[in-house]
Amino acid sequence: MEKGKIVSLEDRIPKLKQQRRKKANRRLILLLILFFSLIVFIVYFQSPLSHVNKIEVLGNSVYSNDELLAATGLTKKTNIWNVEKAEIEAKLKKLPELKSASIQIQLPNTVSIAVKEYKRIAYIKKEKYYLPVNEKGKILKDTGKDEGIPANAPILIGFSEGNVLNKMIEELGILPEEVLNSISEIHHSPTKTDTYHVTLFMNDGFEVSATIRSFSDKMAHYPSIVSQLDPAKEGVIDMEVGSYFKAYEQEGADEVEEETEGEG
Repeated sequence: MEKGKIVSLEDRIPKLKQQRRKKANRRLILLLILFFSLIVFIVYFQSPLSHVNKIEVLGNSVYSNDELLAATGLTKKTNIWNVEKAEIEAKLKKLPELKSASIQIQLPNTVSIAVKEYKRIAYIKKEKYYLPVNEKGKILKDTGKDEGIPANAPILIGFSEGNVLNKMIEELGILPEEVLNSISEIHHSPTKTDTYHVTLFMNDGFEVSATIRSFSDKMAHYPSIVSQLDPAKEGVIDMEVGSYFKAYEQEGADEVEEETEGEG
């Protein structure tokens, strides 16, 4: 071998010691990091820092935040590691107006609750109370609240839980928002030939005679039908078969019947 390429043992020993020292230092640093991480975790787990500090509630309108929190059983003393998502979701789904619920845990101490409520389609008048009816046709009898006169949904009169109500709610759910908001009252007024007959009283003063069987199809044309009528002349819009208007009888006047082009 050439003399310039020979490295003596005396020259190599310091380098080997330096490499071993670096490896030892790295191991020590790693062990210290693990040790202190474990200490921090134990302190966090055993201290109030691991308790639920913030609870976010999203998607609720019928239920208040306090009502939903009471149903979950979560408090500021609950340890974040003891939050059972599936169990809490099951508790929330027992509430009659909740369609779904989802729980998310965000470390170090935040719980997020996202809910979806059944839509309230209408209200049923029972004595002096107005009970909400959701999109499943369920009359919510035990809401725990004094429901006043609703301003954002039709009032159903003469209905009870069953096929007729279910079909009525189904048809209302299909209606455009504009038409739904124009309905004040819907009376179940069955006839000998049609158990699904209803009478509607609209917010604009008109009365509508219809059948639930073709309700959404016919009522979708209501705005175009009304646009052809004299707003000062009140009467009945018959939508059972075709679509025609019959003015209320007035003293000294004959019954007026106007064919319209709004039928479906």
